[in-house]
Amino acid sequence: MDGGRALQAVHDEVVSCRACPRLVAWREQVSAEKRAAFRDQDYWGRGVPGFGDLQARILIVGLAPAAHGANRTGRVFTGDRSGDFLFAALHRVGLASQPEAVGRDDGMELDDVFITAPVKCAPPANKPTSDERASCRPFFQREVAALERVRVVVALGQIGYVATAAEFGLRPRPDFGHGVEAPLPDGRTILCSYHVSQQNTFTGRLTGPMFDAILNRARRLADGR
Repeated sequence: MDGGRALQAVHDEVVSCRACPRLVAWREQVSAEKRAAFRDQDYWGRGVPGFGDLQARILIVGLAPAAHGANRTGRVFTGDRSGDFLFAALHRVGLASQPEAVGRDDGMELDDVFITAPVKCAPPANKPTSDERASCRPFFQREVAALERVRVVVALGQIGYVATAAEFGLRPRPDFGHGVEAPLPDGRTILCSYHVSQQNTFTGRLTGPMFDAILNRARRLADGR
């Protein structure tokens, strides 16, 4: 199976997955109760697969969909403050067609980038259990395997880094830190960044210029520089 068909198969299975009762109950509860600002919208309320360029050389790995972000819109990092920060940065450095992402049909196109998360459903308190992470892991593994051209993985936050290091066989694993680069034996690189969470961006722990530098470094690494 070629990469595109493999990713489509993962997409379809993620959307229909009901393997984790706690996550299914939570995503559906959020979709029914809604946030006041979105009370007139139909929430997605299902698993959220990865999104982006099927020929990407850069893979961005987060944690899980946000309850009123991707769980509402159906597209990873779309419709919340974290996504606002991420897509604006991708657009500034020439990796996204537009600076705002509001829904699956907004025309957003990524160039040389694919975005995903190791957990596919919004977890309560943004904290998936170890069993839930294990249940989702095959989806993440299959996405990674299908993206054959990936040369650099931008891991957002400690959890994204740990999940990425496990899938790419990084041993020993350097300590996480913003800007840390972990070369892989096959010539690819894991590049660490603070997560684009509202907590980090509002407090200034992660700024626009800091994240732009990460994305520009990812491009250079993808080019073999």
